[in-house]
Amino acid sequence: MAQTPIHDWVERCRTGSLPTAIAKLPSGWVIMGERQVLPGYCLLLPDPVVPHLNALVPVARAQFLIDMALIGDVLLSITAAVRINYAIYGNVDPALHAHIFPRDSAEPEAMRTAQPWALDWTAAPLYSDAMHGDFKRRVGLELRKHYASSTSLSARETSPRLVSGAEQVIPRHK
Repeated sequence: MAQTPIHDWVERCRTGSLPTAIAKLPSGWVIMGERQVLPGYCLLLPDPVVPHLNALVPVARAQFLIDMALIGDVLLSITAAVRINYAIYGNVDPALHAHIFPRDSAEPEAMRTAQPWALDWTAAPLYSDAMHGDFKRRVGLELRKHYASSTSLSARETSPRLVSGAEQVIPRHK
């Protein structure tokens, strides 16, 4: 598989050098979108990187989808979102990654039914810790709370800890 931005982001998450990194989950990394086209836009990146969802064995595939939905649950709980849009394409960057977009009822009428790629990404604010850092930390804390109630597929104890500025939420074996 050719190197993609997804590979770079995962490597930077591992080394703690990706400013948008939020947390490490059982299936991969949660990061904030570089452009916040919709407030709270996040991505889930698998670790290790694979070409597409169907390249994962069934248990890993299920965990990725559980983690993706959990991020949506957290976004619903801490934003004014009325629903979450999920997208997995891999056409531009041919490596598995999921886009997770909170959708707010206060969006302008013309935006409410538009899919996110129809929005003006060039006008969207770039991620900055000054503007988005508190939100990023809240997402990490909420993910920790959710994983404390054991969302992973195997019976493991959750022992979250900070990892290079991102929350480590992946459960560890007893």
